[in-house]
Amino acid sequence: MTTAKQLLERLVGFPTVSRDSNLELIHFVEAFLDDHGVEHWRIENEDGSKANLLARIGPAVAGGVVLSGHTDVVPVDGQPWSSDPFALVDKGDGRLYGRGTCDMKGFIACALAQVPSWASMALERPIYLALSYDEEVGCLGAPRMIERLLADHPRPATVIVGEPTMMQPVVAHKGATNLRTTVTGRAAHSSQVDQGVSAIHVAARLVTRIEDVMAELKAEGRIDEAFNVVHSSLHVGRISGGTAINIMARECSFDWEIRHLPQDRFDDLLGRVNDYAAELAARMQRIAPETGIVTETLNVTVPALADDNNAEVLALCRELLGERPSGAVAYATEAGQFQREGLPTVICGPGSIGQAHQPDEYLDIEQLEAGSHFMQALGERLAGR
Repeated sequence: MTTAKQLLERLVGFPTVSRDSNLELIHFVEAFLDDHGVEHWRIENEDGSKANLLARIGPAVAGGVVLSGHTDVVPVDGQPWSSDPFALVDKGDGRLYGRGTCDMKGFIACALAQVPSWASMALERPIYLALSYDEEVGCLGAPRMIERLLADHPRPATVIVGEPTMMQPVVAHKGATNLRTTVTGRAAHSSQVDQGVSAIHVAARLVTRIEDVMAELKAEGRIDEAFNVVHSSLHVGRISGGTAINIMARECSFDWEIRHLPQDRFDDLLGRVNDYAAELAARMQRIAPETGIVTETLNVTVPALADDNNAEVLALCRELLGERPSGAVAYATEAGQFQREGLPTVICGPGSIGQAHQPDEYLDIEQLEAGSHFMQALGERLAGR
């Protein structure tokens, strides 16, 4: 029987950085499933360069458990790795090093390692494997897979998204949206400031407003102590504009994000920023009618995961893991997309989020073992043992 460690070695060996295809990994998993007589279905992206993979072990009946994991990883460019990031390395220190070990190929390896056992059991309810593409760049792949799951299969009862949580159930996370704001001004010589409109100056005011909105939320008491950052956050990460020091900038753009609490609405937070942008644009256009401010979303809003309608899946995790507290995280996952479709969902997987995206990313061997025990117990539970 292939172990979780052996499978993790194979999975890490596929450099499934989001900008590249994941099809070699998908083909490997399909072949593995074929060897054990497991049905599976590809759900490709528009041009066929990437694919989700949905598999079902057990009967086609309602009430199954979905195990969800993304196959893509973040880049290693510019990171000081001490070993090949796409080769699993065991240094004898109780850790397994490689890109994606904790985020989140370790979870997928734990699940695949149990497939032969699950396939030989008389499962009373099915286990679904839901492997997605492009999670790291906006959770782009999962929605079409969720759509196919609900259209073509009996409705599952619960979903477990295996992001690294040190095998602690997580019941809530923030939503996330990436945005780009472009300010178009009027260029003029810097000695003639009354003849132009500096896009940089206007953008600066808007960037400051974005931070002010965050302060307003805190002042209004819109906080949730379950999160380590207790309020919705707004952050500008990149800004560029201008051509020379003595030219009033015609254009300035900046990339920013909103990470909102489950109880806050993205549209409301964006509206506070847009209202001020409209005021600024009106002032600009009184000087130069061709000026303006445009904000566009760079990804589909990743919905928040709310601590709601999850008693059954939370009870299942605690039954398999033992009694342990649940929590909330600030990062976004595909869990909110499953919950949006009415599927009770929690996050629970091996490894620490503190290792995700880092050079020399690693997964503790004891966490891989904990994930494997969880999968074994899940099969026994669904087989009625």
